[in-house]
Amino acid sequence: MRIGLFGGTFNPIHLGHLRVAVEVKEGFELNELFLIPAALPPHKMPGEVVDAADRLKMLKRAIEDTPGLKLSDVELKRSGPSYTIDTVNFFKDGLSEHSQIYLIMGMDAFLEIDTWKSYDELLTQISFIVINRPNVISDQSVYGWEIMEDYLKSKISSEYIFSNSQSCYMRPEKQPIYVYEVTILDISSTKIRELIKRGRSIEYLVPQKVANFINSKGLYL
Repeated sequence: MRIGLFGGTFNPIHLGHLRVAVEVKEGFELNELFLIPAALPPHKMPGEVVDAADRLKMLKRAIEDTPGLKLSDVELKRSGPSYTIDTVNFFKDGLSEHSQIYLIMGMDAFLEIDTWKSYDELLTQISFIVINRPNVISDQSVYGWEIMEDYLKSKISSEYIFSNSQSCYMRPEKQPIYVYEVTILDISSTKIRELIKRGRSIEYLVPQKVANFINSKGLYL
């Protein structure tokens, strides 16, 4: 089995999230890709994030017609702080030792990986897929990946070497860190919430079923 783990607040889930999920699933030939909503990230203030049950319902509606995309509430069920290393261990414990698991994240998140709990263990246990994100890199002349390379070698380890044949950074005794270009949809959950507060349409930014749910519940007003 080849499994992808794609975490986020998903507040709300939008077409940019879904396009990334579909392209990564196809590009890496994943059997399943799990979208994993976070409880309340440390950098978020209570009130900014709607109730977990509502975010789960929006996610379920968003992916129910897309084969291979799955929903996991493992982080919402966990009591106390929820760390990525715990989520990775949860999935590894439930799969055969021959399964391949990939942790999917944007470059903006990866550039803070050295601040994560047990990040060195994460780099040992699981392969990463780092994707580009809108408005993060201003100079696209070399796809912006030079910023990631500088970060890796200065903050993590100078031993990382880029493999052109596999499009990944490699280091002895660590899992590969793949870099992957996706179709950029300049959509953000923040922008969607602002539009809703202003009484503007969010059509074509979120799946219609998600828009209907938001309207019916009066979310983000």
